Amino acid sequence: MKKHLLLPVLAGSLLLAGCGQKDQAAASATPAQTAPAVAAFEFTANDTMKYNLTQIEVKAGQDVKVTLTNTGTMPKAAMAHNWILLKKGTDPKAFVDSAITAMATDYIPAAADQIIVHTKLLGAKQSDEITFKAPTEPGEYPFVCSFPAHFQSGMHGVMIVK
Repeated sequence: MKKHLLLPVLAGSLLLAGCGQKDQAAASATPAQTAPAVAAFEFTANDTMKYNLTQIEVKAGQDVKVTLTNTGTMPKAAMAHNWILLKKGTDPKAFVDSAITAMATDYIPAAADQIIVHTKLLGAKQSDEITFKAPTEPGEYPFVCSFPAHFQSGMHGVMIVK
């Protein structure tokens, strides 16, 4: 009678052990889907009319956070800063040239359709933060400060989307 019970118990044990391994193998073959991390960039600008960063890289469609801090000491009317990301193919010099006459809109020109995103115009010791999705098309996207003469002094760069 013991022999009759031994065979079904062994067969049942092997069946259960095989099922457990199959589930475990299936679970390890399917990697967890995780969202890409937010690409965060801390830009500083000061009275020398320069950003601390002139090139940043992000993945297509990635969430991006840009913080701009004006570390300068001069009054806003004389030395303000912003960070404007332009659409791919936009001529940044032509854009800032059109911004010179847009003082009433914080130097955001009527050609605002060329802008993907921008910070506020900041005076000394002010900060602003923007969060946006990177473009889905790979390429180079210019960013600029549109306050008069800042682009010409080197206050510009590029965001590379890969």
